Amino acid sequence: MAEAVTEKTVPAVQSAKPDAAGKGARTRERLLDIAYDSIVRKGFASTSIEELVEAAQITKSGFFYHFRDKNELARTLLDRFVAEDREVMDAMTARARALSDDPLHSLLIFLNLYAEMLDAMRDQHPGCLVAAITYQDQMFDAEVRRMNADAVLEWRGRFATWLEEIEASRPPARAIDREALADGFTTMVEGAIIVARALDEPALLGRQVRLYREMIKAAFAA
Repeated sequence: MAEAVTEKTVPAVQSAKPDAAGKGARTRERLLDIAYDSIVRKGFASTSIEELVEAAQITKSGFFYHFRDKNELARTLLDRFVAEDREVMDAMTARARALSDDPLHSLLIFLNLYAEMLDAMRDQHPGCLVAAITYQDQMFDAEVRRMNADAVLEWRGRFATWLEEIEASRPPARAIDREALADGFTTMVEGAIIVARALDEPALLGRQVRLYREMIKAAFAA
């Protein structure tokens, strides 16, 4: 017979639900953390559901409780990665713009902040999820590939908008391919991650960001 619901039993039932929900959320985040680390280090194809559930110490059915398949896992990972990256970039952008009203100077400050962040990494940069997905794009469905492209376009748009402001305030002596220069930040960072990992030189990342900063200064030199 079901227990009668009274004023005494309701709090007990209600208090159990948040605990269960909290445990489920923690398990889901742990799965995402494990999957991210594996995918950026050895690729999506080499990351199996079996190893994820073993590392997370859950059952295979537990994995499918949280994610319908590996593509849903990839979509969730990409959503989280882009949101976290956006938060970091927005915070640095806000700080840089607060320190200078001049769009060129604020972008140069931003690049210094970004380089300092990379300098502070004690270990080798683990890699970029967007790059990992791009390298194995045939492993993913159309939605994951679209989300991945949107992430790259968002990075392009961020810097293209900044460069447009700079051009308006101080027209360059020569014509500048604003879109290509905006893409330069992404290509520089992604390339630096590869070279730094190949040579086991973590400090290379910060140096490359500062080199890009010098390119920006040179592009808008009077």
